[in-house]
Amino acid sequence: MAEAIYYVVFCAACITVLKEVNTLVVEPYVMSLLLKRVFMFKCTLPMLRLTTVLALLSLPPTLSHLLCFHKRILPPRSLLSPTMEAMILSAFPIAWFFAFLYYTEAPSLVFVVLTVVAASQDRHWLAAMLGLISCTFRQTNVIWVLYAYASSQLMYLRFRRAAPGAAPPKKLHDPPALAAGPRDLVRSISSAPYVVVDILPSLMPYMLVLAAFGIFIVWNEGIVLGDKANHVPALHIPQLYYFIAFSTAFGWPALISGSGGPLCLARDVNYRMFGSKIRALITTLVSIAMAITVKLFTIHHPFLLADNRHYTFYLWRRIYMFHPVIPYALIPIYIACAWAWFLRVGREQTLLQTLILPVFIMPTLLPTPLLEPRYFLIPFMLLRTQISDIPGWALALEGLWYAGINAVTMGVFLYLPRGELRFMW
Repeated sequence: MAEAIYYVVFCAACITVLKEVNTLVVEPYVMSLLLKRVFMFKCTLPMLRLTTVLALLSLPPTLSHLLCFHKRILPPRSLLSPTMEAMILSAFPIAWFFAFLYYTEAPSLVFVVLTVVAASQDRHWLAAMLGLISCTFRQTNVIWVLYAYASSQLMYLRFRRAAPGAAPPKKLHDPPALAAGPRDLVRSISSAPYVVVDILPSLMPYMLVLAAFGIFIVWNEGIVLGDKANHVPALHIPQLYYFIAFSTAFGWPALISGSGGPLCLARDVNYRMFGSKIRALITTLVSIAMAITVKLFTIHHPFLLADNRHYTFYLWRRIYMFHPVIPYALIPIYIACAWAWFLRVGREQTLLQTLILPVFIMPTLLPTPLLEPRYFLIPFMLLRTQISDIPGWALALEGLWYAGINAVTMGVFLYLPRGELRFMW
């Protein structure tokens, strides 16, 4: 009952903010004007914005199912009673802010999460259909369709049992993440061919999505819709480092909430990085390799440098470009943050379940030349929902953190415009 009341409050707050946005902010896109002229029915600006806010309102029930999947518990019976954790995550600043401005982030996230949930329930044809819909909001969501299939099959292989009287099925080597080492990863990869046949039947629906996506690529002459000249794919390896920093900046309440608290996490990270001579050597070699990628693959995108209405402009100008050594000084922090997430997420998961998300994040982020927080939304949400043991105090802290960021960002956006310009993410 309490969850239902909190959900009503969440919905009321979203509708209140939407009303304020519609009062103060004019047309978000030229496309909105075109839609209102082209469609025969009445298509007003508030109605256009309502579509993405409805997606935001559907996010708590959707995330509840994904969170319960990772916790291995039953989801709430009623869609009107999402979990408190799901409501807090639905207020994640990137998803929350852009849902009021007729951006595709909220519906894109909803359909990706629904795809993962359906796949986890072995409803693969439904997952493929939902995944195909998600690709209409953002073309790179085809990566998350494949992730949904892969993650569901890892769970299937982990818990499947032989039928009575049948021979035991072949096993994929997949030990607990925190107890595994490099040799276990090699054994996992080498054991994969023995179980491929067992997971092929579930692949068919997703292959049809890939086929449809391939037809689209050929028809569109590329993956980008719209302004192709300013969205040319380029190898951008440091984008992965920015994502780790972004995830830590927003998800730190969940990171420090494990048993032992932040001090225990810091000790574990220090051990993973410098706990022995071989670990220190590996950390040094990884740092050198990352420094080379920073030198060769950092992209100073013209959009990032020219538009001072965004947080990223000031992060880039006043922190990243403050001194030539800063990009390299941040490398140990990136490594420490990556280990922190591995240790936190891997607490209840196997090695492959913990590593599979980073594998799918790479093709999503590596080709994107622009540093844009919206690109990190889906990867972060899939990463954050894998933490299954967050205490109440950490959830409260996370909720206050998100609420403070949302209040400042939306307040500046609505009430402190610079002429016709407004500051935003």
